[in-house]
Amino acid sequence: MTRTTLDLWVGIFVVAGFAALTVLALKVGNLSTYNTSETYQLQAYFSNIGGLKSQASIKSSGVLIGRVSQISLDSERFEAKVTMLIDKRYQFPKDTFANILTSGLLGEQYIGLMPGGDEKFLKAGDEIKKTQSAMVLEDLIGKFLYSKAEDSN
Repeated sequence: MTRTTLDLWVGIFVVAGFAALTVLALKVGNLSTYNTSETYQLQAYFSNIGGLKSQASIKSSGVLIGRVSQISLDSERFEAKVTMLIDKRYQFPKDTFANILTSGLLGEQYIGLMPGGDEKFLKAGDEIKKTQSAMVLEDLIGKFLYSKAEDSN
């Protein structure tokens, strides 16, 4: 094999390696699975968002339906205001529950929407009233230790 042929194969191998790393980064970042079709905006307030970040997934029944677009602190309510962009193909009843859940080995947090039974649907700009904040592991451990200390007395 000549030197130029060897260099060509090494170059192809390096390019394939970079492509594989790019695909892996997109999968880990969960950025490759979202359709960029038309969306509508919803808001929800949570007392604790844990490690939820902007661009986090929004899922319903395990299906990716949107992304978190913005997280801010409401200075009047002193709660985290989460702004979500939901794909227009998916409409949810007004009594939908928004829960902050954890998935995967890395502990990625996402918002899970559980539809209610109301006949009226949420529109662009509406607020999801029923929310459940993130479970913070340190709080759970503290409650467990406190209850065990109470039981021993």
